Amino acid sequence: MISTSNITLRYGKRTLFEEVNIKFTPGNCYGLIGANGAGKSTFLKIMSGEIEPNSGSVSISPNERLTFLKQNHFEFDDYQVLQTVIMGHKRLYQVMQEKDAIYAKEDFSEADGVKASDLESEFADMNGWNAESEAAELLSGLGVSESIHYATMKDVDAKDKVRILLAQALFGNPDILLLDEPTNHLDITSIMWLQNFLYDFKNTVIVVSHDRHFLDQVCTHIADVDFGKIQLYSGNYSFWYHSSQLALKQRQDQNKKTEDKRAELQEFIARFSANASKSRQATSRQKLLEKLTIEDIKPSNRKYPAILFKSEREAGDQLLTTENLSKTIDGNVLFKDLTFTINKGDKVAFISKDSLAISTFFDVLMQESKSDKGEFKWGVTTSQAYFPADNAKFFNTEYNLVDWLRQYSVEKDESFIRGFLGRMLFTGEESLKQSTVLSGGEKVRCMLSKMMLQSANVLILDEPTNHLDLESIIALNNGLKDFKGTILFASHDYEFVNTIANRIIEITPKGFVDKSMTYEEYLQSEKVKTQREAIMA
Repeated sequence: MISTSNITLRYGKRTLFEEVNIKFTPGNCYGLIGANGAGKSTFLKIMSGEIEPNSGSVSISPNERLTFLKQNHFEFDDYQVLQTVIMGHKRLYQVMQEKDAIYAKEDFSEADGVKASDLESEFADMNGWNAESEAAELLSGLGVSESIHYATMKDVDAKDKVRILLAQALFGNPDILLLDEPTNHLDITSIMWLQNFLYDFKNTVIVVSHDRHFLDQVCTHIADVDFGKIQLYSGNYSFWYHSSQLALKQRQDQNKKTEDKRAELQEFIARFSANASKSRQATSRQKLLEKLTIEDIKPSNRKYPAILFKSEREAGDQLLTTENLSKTIDGNVLFKDLTFTINKGDKVAFISKDSLAISTFFDVLMQESKSDKGEFKWGVTTSQAYFPADNAKFFNTEYNLVDWLRQYSVEKDESFIRGFLGRMLFTGEESLKQSTVLSGGEKVRCMLSKMMLQSANVLILDEPTNHLDLESIIALNNGLKDFKGTILFASHDYEFVNTIANRIIEITPKGFVDKSMTYEEYLQSEKVKTQREAIMA
């Protein structure tokens, strides 16, 4: 068990946490949520001991081991991959080093023999003889090829380093597991493996993630960081979100009778009870729902941007055709012979193991790059708005936000521009920020504002949820679901893809798979699996 007592942390005049008291118990997985800048990652660092609070303390039950997903990707550059994973269990690794040092002695004494015997006993108690095989199993589950298990970390690419450091945190069955954005850079297969691992994990997990589907699959509780406090709720993310929205609606409806509110709550409970059968936490959640009362659900203080896409004119039936589009960069085949037709109203999710393939394909469609062969044609009635994966070039200017957005708006009036920025949560002095000092999430909200002002009937979005907080992701998700036009997009957010796309196109170096179905159907279809395997062969 891990708990905090009166944790307070201030940076200058800004208070991040004020006397936070919270307890995390074994057998539960806690999703730590909050707006960008609320202090989620900082709180994990406080609990891991990396950051000292101004006051208060963190308590861990005696003899319990805590691990924390490392973000320093260069810390282990001189070590082998397997060795790096095993280092996640500090005492086990220390015993291994001490044993090796003793056995390497030329003048091996009787005292050394006694010490070695003690170490061997401790090593066996920690399941040391299976350490290497366990490390290898974790790496393979996370998609790290066996060919690099004995490579040096400095020779491993960035995406594999993320997976290796995740394996390090998971290694050795820690009592308390702290994970900060563990699904970053993982493909869907690795994410599903991690979900299953955490479901079977019997100890305490505290995880920060912007992946709603992941939080729904693994969390038994939600810890909400807001106004310097942390409030604990039972249930997964969707249950927290929908219950908080219901509470807000009921609070705003002052004329509604208590009996009506209770009836609404009972209907809400019944709906989530029915859906709970699909959740791995079905039994515990059912008990929670049976006990829930109106007083238990509280409105969220979150603010959601107003994201609404409208087309200036409706597109005709001819949207987009591609024929034999192919592209290779530095000998690496990104896509080959892409031939398909995009229909009016299609919302197409493009997926690939290589994100560069999708980004390059979108750049080709927007004439920012050229294909090696093949051609494409947009319908004459189409207009496109593009959200590229890399938006840095749009912000190399000294404009403040009002002037930055004004350059993309037909309406130049400052009150209109400020009103539009206010919808996207840039209020007051924030609208006068220089574009060069914006955070990643602020830049994304600016790019979405630009797209909304374009009033296009075709939207192309490459990983738009990167850098966004959960509130902005939900607002964007809803905005794209409601959009009446055509969408081509890529995202690693399962819920985002599954609730928007009605068609999936998977790009591989050897061909592509094109299916009109949801993402969940695509992943579960045996026919799709057979087709994918045939292309990969």
